[in-house]
Amino acid sequence: MLGALALPVLSATTANAAPTTASVSALPASNCSSLPPLPYAVHAKAVTIRSKASSKSTALGVLYKSHKFTVSKKSGNWVYITDKTTGVKGWVSGTYVYRDVRMCLD
Repeated sequence: MLGALALPVLSATTANAAPTTASVSALPASNCSSLPPLPYAVHAKAVTIRSKASSKSTALGVLYKSHKFTVSKKSGNWVYITDKTTGVKGWVSGTYVYRDVRMCLD
């Protein structure tokens, strides 16, 4: 037997309400294209920085979850990174990293 699911009901006036002047003026004046790109971050527990774009190459360091870094080039599924905290440069598997994103409403 299935139970009933209670959902909140929105009134038509609430759902279709126009934004207030205060919320419109709080929006940034620039669009996203004028902002610098967002950094990459690790989304695994840790990822190894390698000397070459290969899992068999020499390990140079480790990046831990949520650590932020810059990417200067890509080769297949590997990205060449610079860890600004330690200064270490090397290759990291793209499987374990992602780029932060922002939503722009133009």
